[in-house]
Amino acid sequence: MSAVSACVVQYGRRKGSSRKVTSEEVKTEPSKMIDLRQVTVLPKSEWLRLQDSLNQVNKHQESLVEATKQREALHLRSKEVVKNWTNTIAGQRQKKLEAKKKKEEAEEEERKTMDIEEAKFQQQKRKEAIERAKMQLYYQTDRVKGFHSALLLTEVLKEREAQIELKKRKQDASKDVDKEVLSVIAHREEQALQQEQQKVLERKQESLAVAESLKQQIKEHENARKQDIMKKRREAEELQQLRNLYFWEQSMQAQKKLEEKQNAMKAHEEHLANRDIIKAIEAQMQEVEEDRQRLFASAKEKMVKLRKEKEAEMFREVQRHREAIIERLAVQRQEQTSNEEELISKAVAEAEARQAQQQHEKQEKKAAMLKSIAEHREAMREEQEHREQEEKMKAVEILNAKKAADNIFLEKQQLNAQERKEYAKSLQDTYIHQMAEKWKQGQLMRKEQKEFMTNNVKLIAEEENQFQQYARHVIHTAAKAQRNIYPLQKAAREGVGGGLGPVFGGVRPGYLVQDESGVQMPNYISSTTQGIKELNETNDIQQSKKRLGFTW
Repeated sequence: MSAVSACVVQYGRRKGSSRKVTSEEVKTEPSKMIDLRQVTVLPKSEWLRLQDSLNQVNKHQESLVEATKQREALHLRSKEVVKNWTNTIAGQRQKKLEAKKKKEEAEEEERKTMDIEEAKFQQQKRKEAIERAKMQLYYQTDRVKGFHSALLLTEVLKEREAQIELKKRKQDASKDVDKEVLSVIAHREEQALQQEQQKVLERKQESLAVAESLKQQIKEHENARKQDIMKKRREAEELQQLRNLYFWEQSMQAQKKLEEKQNAMKAHEEHLANRDIIKAIEAQMQEVEEDRQRLFASAKEKMVKLRKEKEAEMFREVQRHREAIIERLAVQRQEQTSNEEELISKAVAEAEARQAQQQHEKQEKKAAMLKSIAEHREAMREEQEHREQEEKMKAVEILNAKKAADNIFLEKQQLNAQERKEYAKSLQDTYIHQMAEKWKQGQLMRKEQKEFMTNNVKLIAEEENQFQQYARHVIHTAAKAQRNIYPLQKAAREGVGGGLGPVFGGVRPGYLVQDESGVQMPNYISSTTQGIKELNETNDIQQSKKRLGFTW
């Protein structure tokens, strides 16, 4: 117990020499009972300090970091609190900005509303303008113009009838007034005759008084006449001078116009000459272009022909080379055989001559000579075999070279044939594609033409319906106004066009006579016409067959 109490730590302070406790003591001491009265309880702060000291924790640094975080959190909290205050400068600024933003948003909404209303108004105006334009264009069509002309004719006829009626009324009213007028006119003529007689007497007296004064005036007039004659002469001379000057100016102007005409004619002739030159140059350029195309086509044909000739020439060259090699080998073999035979025969002849001459002294050398001859023959045979082997090897090499050349030529031919085949296939595919495209385009054009005809028929029917409605309204109004509606009914006939023929597909064509007048044929419909039409246009094919004499 004394050893345990000596090593107890009190209040975090070390006491005794606990470091000297051995492992044996540590192993044996726990088996003993511990006295709880000797255990010291440490405060939490001291325990944490000891733990931090053991774990090497920097408490001061952590406290600084924690304090910094707390300050930042407080700062953010204060900013959040102050942010909503309205009695601060920032709050007032924020409030003004929000008010300005709301005002701008309200103005933007108002502008959008005004823009929408303006767009609707402009759209309505455009729609009305389009309707007015359509109506004006409709009124500008030939058929409506003709109908309006008929309407004007009805008004003119009505006005003419009114004028005729007025004239009749005037004539009836003037019959009773003529008698009174004639009596008044006769009375006035009598008074005028009396007044005229009185005036004649007065004029006669006045004439006698005036006669004297006239004589004096005659003298004065004679003098004045002479002065006038002199004056007229001077004026005539001046007029003659002015006339001559006028004629001279007219001649100058005529000469100037003639010169201008001549210059214009000259310029026109130069223009025509230049135009002919330009046409000649264009024709020459066209001919040059055609010549160039023909030269290009002929050059292409020549290239194809040269290529074929080159291939044939290469094949003939290979054949000639092969035949030359074979002939050379045959000649060499024949020459070698003839040379060997000549050498052998010569050697035998020499040996026999020498043997005949020196038979008595070279008998002992016969075996050696025969042996040498045999060796020579063996050597010649070996050499011949060696040569034949070399020739065979050369022939094999030449044959391999020929085979390689033939293979190369065959590969080139196959490659050319493959290229031609691929080109022909691509050309065929192109033709097929073009035919398909052309067929599709034809189908599309026929479909579009059919749709166009259908839409055209519908449009003609709609226009006819609209015109008939308009015409019925106008005819009804004219009938109420007691107008002559025959021109309107004639102008409102069915069918587009101003012809007199029958209506086909909503169109009324016109037919002209074949003479110098060229007038339009009228539309006569009778039983004979209908019979001829039934003969030429039969809807029942069986009836047509029977009529033509077919039995099947």
